[in-house]
Amino acid sequence: MYTTLLDTIGHLDTKSISKERQLVLKPLIDFIQSKVNANQEIRLNFICTHNSRRSHLSQVWAQTMANYFNIKNVFCYSGGTEETALFPMVAETLINSGFQIKTISKDDNPVYSIKYSDNEHPIIGFSKKLDDAFNPKSEFAAIMTCDSANEACPFVPGAEKRIPITFEDPKVFDNTPQQASKYKERSLQIATELKYMFSQIKQVS
Repeated sequence: MYTTLLDTIGHLDTKSISKERQLVLKPLIDFIQSKVNANQEIRLNFICTHNSRRSHLSQVWAQTMANYFNIKNVFCYSGGTEETALFPMVAETLINSGFQIKTISKDDNPVYSIKYSDNEHPIIGFSKKLDDAFNPKSEFAAIMTCDSANEACPFVPGAEKRIPITFEDPKVFDNTPQQASKYKERSLQIATELKYMFSQIKQVS
C-alpha cells in the first residue's frame, strides 16, 4: 500500500466514533463477519442518488480497508438511482489522501482507475445506476449512503441485505471556500468508520 495512504489510515481515530454511530455500523459488520465465517465472497454495493460523491468514497475506502486488514474476497461496488458522473473533487480528495488515480476516459461520465497499491487491482470509478451490468446481481449487501436513495429505494433487486449507513453530502459546499476542507472531512469520516468496521472482523483460522 502507498506510504502516504498508510500514513493517512494510521492517523484515523476510530475511538472518535460515537456509540450511536457504532450501532448504525453494526449490521454491516455482522454481514461481513457472517460471510467470513462461511468462507464466502463479500460483495458490498454502496448506493447514493447520483453515484457521484459519498457512494464512491465509501466504495474506495471499503476496498482499501479490506486490503489493509487482510480480509480476503471483498469486492466493493457503487451505484445510484441515477447515473451522473464521479465529481472531480472526489478524485482530488482521494489523491490528497494517497491514492493514485488515472483518468481512463474523458467523456461526460469519466472512468477512473483508482489504486491504493502498486500490485493490487485498481478500483474502477464511474457513475452508474445501481443495477448496472458492472455491479453484482445477487448475494450482495446494499449500503444506502444517502437519505434520498434510502427513501427512494425501499427495495434493491438482488440484495441479500439492505443496510442504511448515511452520510451528509459535501455537495452543499461546492463552489465555496470550504469545498476542499469539507470533502476531506467527509472522506476521512467515511474512512474512519470503514477502518473501524473492518477492524472488528475476526479472521477464521
